Amino acid sequence: MGSFSIWHWLIVLVIVLVLFGRGRVSEIMGDFGKGIKSFKDGMNDEDKAASDKSDAKPAAQIGSSQADTSATTSETKNTQA
Repeated sequence: MGSFSIWHWLIVLVIVLVLFGRGRVSEIMGDFGKGIKSFKDGMNDEDKAASDKSDAKPAAQIGSSQADTSATTSETKNTQA
């Protein structure tokens, strides 16, 4: 009573094939496979983007170092003149 026998699964398979047809079932399974592949590619792209961001400097540090450089350059020009 708790599990289905092989005959139950065969009857379900026959009903599905009759309702959807053989071609439609293969299309559905092909689309399902493409969806899984797309999902895996998206996960790999997300992991790659996350690792690229960890290697780069944050924008605030880049901006502050450029501001410090320009301030010291202008002070040097004023003292030389």
